[in-house]
Amino acid sequence: VQLQASGGGLVQAWGSLRLSCAASGRATSSYDMGWFRQAPGNEREFVAAISWSGGSTTYADSVKGRFTIARDNAKNTMYLQMGNLKPEDTAVYYCAATYHYYGTKTSDYDSWGQGTLVTVSS
Repeated sequence: VQLQASGGGLVQAWGSLRLSCAASGRATSSYDMGWFRQAPGNEREFVAAISWSGGSTTYADSVKGRFTIARDNAKNTMYLQMGNLKPEDTAVYYCAATYHYYGTKTSDYDSWGQGTLVTVSS
């Protein structure tokens, strides 16, 4: 599966932003998917994940209650709605997909998008 992330940009603290991840290839709706992020000098970290059906989700504690992950299989697209953004949310956000059950480690995922930069100003 090929992934294309978009929607990043510059936003003020407490603002909101929605990221999208368009999937293409075979049986894209069969993949569990997730979002990760990587700030300069840091390792890539888990943000949120969603099952192939959309019926199960999980979040990192740092974004729980502020971010919402969703998917529209008819459009082959996954979303990350981000609210109450903080400067520490500044990072390149990556979408990922796995044919197996979603996890919270980068090694749990088989395919990665190119990343989209989110910058939150204070």
